[in-house]
Amino acid sequence: MDYFSYIYKNVDKVICSVVAVLAVISVLMIGSTSISTGFFSRSVIVQLVAYFIGLVSVIILLRYNYMVFKDINVWLLYGLAIALLLTVYIPGLGIEVFGSRAWIDLRVLTFQPSEIVKILFILIMAQYLDRNKDNLYNFKSLLKAALIGAPIIIIVLKEDFGSALVFAFTWVVMLFFAGIDAKAFAKFMAIVLVMVPASYLFMADYQKERLEAFLHPENLSLQGNYQVWQSKVAIGSGGLFGKGLFNGTQKSLDFIPVQTSDFIFSVIGEELGLVGGVIVIALFGVLLIRMMHILYDSLDFYGAIIVSGIIGMFTFQIFENIAMTMGLMPVTGITLPFLSYGGSSIISNMIAVGLVLNVAVRSKKIKF
Repeated sequence: MDYFSYIYKNVDKVICSVVAVLAVISVLMIGSTSISTGFFSRSVIVQLVAYFIGLVSVIILLRYNYMVFKDINVWLLYGLAIALLLTVYIPGLGIEVFGSRAWIDLRVLTFQPSEIVKILFILIMAQYLDRNKDNLYNFKSLLKAALIGAPIIIIVLKEDFGSALVFAFTWVVMLFFAGIDAKAFAKFMAIVLVMVPASYLFMADYQKERLEAFLHPENLSLQGNYQVWQSKVAIGSGGLFGKGLFNGTQKSLDFIPVQTSDFIFSVIGEELGLVGGVIVIALFGVLLIRMMHILYDSLDFYGAIIVSGIIGMFTFQIFENIAMTMGLMPVTGITLPFLSYGGSSIISNMIAVGLVLNVAVRSKKIKF
């Protein structure tokens, strides 16, 4: 049977359709930010190339059963994850962007290692939880799981507070779906909450300033508050139906900060209005609901836990990014999945979708 025919008949078409629509919206909105100098800016081209690489990655992933990742030595994956995170400290390779040393300069483009490490982190935790699924009912097992994830989260926290939150939330969601004992989990979370203030010591100065800005939104002199205020003005000025595609004034006057990535939802709100914003949120809702169906239909624990991690990763990023643009959450630099500009982010998102589709295909009766 032809491989592509097999994929077409068995792949989850709802997820594929939603991602395709989000990709179109992404390219249109990024192109809108540079429409005065031409639609096909460098950002649009990079986004299109990233989606193409992501699509190729999905096709390659679907050729192999996701169980192959289960056989990879977990310490090899762990070492690779740590090594990737540490590349940002290599002189001449790691670069600082907006106060965060979380990127590496490959000359032709910049790359954010933490985006790929998100996928590795999910595979690492899925393998550990699968191998210990019969021993997740006591506090000691929970601590072991924490010790596996903590070093990666701490390394990320030093330079990228937003990504560290994504890792932490993903970890919690995976534990929840793994069926961790509720009492043991409650005790552990109580300890974590007590230790949360200590994370302040690991934050960079700009991260502390952003947190202070969130706690004092009325002070526009604090870093981030002016940008959030402009974001809210843009979203509010869009009204019900928006000012029209390519017609955003806050955007064209460059009042919206980092409008191609962190604040892409502000551009959507201004140009497509409340209706456009609701449609985008609805698309994300459909995507996450379909992933939940795949999780519950999965034939094995390992596949279900992988999907749970991806759901956790996307859920937190979507909520944090959109809430951030409205001043409901601190500015963390987290991108909006599938919409924000960023090659490494798009490729990582597409690989995540590829893993979910892989689990879905292998969990249903093949239709010849």
